[in-house]
Amino acid sequence: MKLWEKQTKINQLIEAFTIGNDSDFDLQLAKFDVQGTLAHIKMLQKIGLLTASELSALEIALDHILQLIEKGEFQIENGIEDVHSQVELMLTRELGDIGKKVHAGRSRNDQVLVDLRLFFRSEMKEIAHLVHALFETLIAKSEEYKNVLMPGYTHTQVAMVSSFGLWFGAYAESLIDDLRLLLSVYQINNQNPLGSAAGYGSSFPLDRKMTTKLLDFEELAYNSIYAQMGRGKTEQFLSFAIAGLGAILGKIASDVVLFSNENFRFLQLPDEFTTGSSIMPHKKNPDVFELIRGHSNLFQSLPTQVSLLNSNLISGYHRDYQLLKEVLFPALEQLKKCLHLSIECFKNIMVHQEILKDDKYNYLFTVEKVNTLVMEGVPFRTAYQDVGAEVEAGTFSYKGELQHTHEGSIGNLCLKEIQSKMQVVYAQFTANNAVD
Repeated sequence: MKLWEKQTKINQLIEAFTIGNDSDFDLQLAKFDVQGTLAHIKMLQKIGLLTASELSALEIALDHILQLIEKGEFQIENGIEDVHSQVELMLTRELGDIGKKVHAGRSRNDQVLVDLRLFFRSEMKEIAHLVHALFETLIAKSEEYKNVLMPGYTHTQVAMVSSFGLWFGAYAESLIDDLRLLLSVYQINNQNPLGSAAGYGSSFPLDRKMTTKLLDFEELAYNSIYAQMGRGKTEQFLSFAIAGLGAILGKIASDVVLFSNENFRFLQLPDEFTTGSSIMPHKKNPDVFELIRGHSNLFQSLPTQVSLLNSNLISGYHRDYQLLKEVLFPALEQLKKCLHLSIECFKNIMVHQEILKDDKYNYLFTVEKVNTLVMEGVPFRTAYQDVGAEVEAGTFSYKGELQHTHEGSIGNLCLKEIQSKMQVVYAQFTANNAVD
């Protein structure tokens, strides 16, 4: 069954190619297709295109379909083009002509737009929850290890004294920026396209504000052409948010892989979080973080893929957009897995606490000695040259106390302030009970 099918039968090769893997991805949209249809038929009844009894019958049938979806028993049958066709077919089988009325006033174009926006909204809320959980895990580690010192690096060379509190806290605060970007996409996505039909509205007296409220969209995408132009554009913005999270997950994964190396031994994963070697009995490999790093690099390629799929398309719908599902849907699922695994790993990661006892880290304190001399009245440039001369002569040593007190330094991590920043952003994902 095809919603556009008339008398002419499509060539089977053409049909197979144009459908592709779309029905597999459409299963993820099934719940949202039913939700969109429920809102649409309530609006149709209000404007007189359905009777109250017809609406009641359709609501009962759609609720049954929703139950099948939630049980994992909903399927798109062979020969059925997409989820929209399957839902309408099931309604028609059960209710006859009443089931054929649900498509009045809409097109598959705005139907899939609604499905996607509801799906993306649900996915972004789930990702936000995982990002927040990872943030809280890192903040807890920052507090736990705030007094444990470690080397800081510039140019991949030993630079200045740092701490595990500062390191864990840095990644926690960075996640706030990624959540802010995701929130902006969430807000752009949260506009109702239903009623834009094929992109040029409808001659039916649709009540689009009603469906906006029923589906808990923040506002209406008013202009019908603009609503359709959101296809591809929303995916583009979402790809940037995914790539941003990929960048930070990839960086922290790279740090863990390096810092758990035997030549560093800053961090250690529990044995059950590592893999072994088929030939070297001693190996404990951080494969989970290597794969998170690899997936994160692939996430960062998403904006390019989406941009190229959108390139050179005039306004209006194009079948090219179907391929966006093949790019984004697996990425969303993989991102959630990477976040979940990161949370579990960081909850269980162990920190070695006596790192700086190794003499090779003595020069971490050159800046501390320079600053001590400056506090005693020595001009900075003179102090810098004097300490540099000690380094060159091999006579440098430092036994003083660390005096890091400013905001965001190893002695003043500002964890409460960072948590407050996060809560302001995260609360905007949880401020309402949007339909998911």
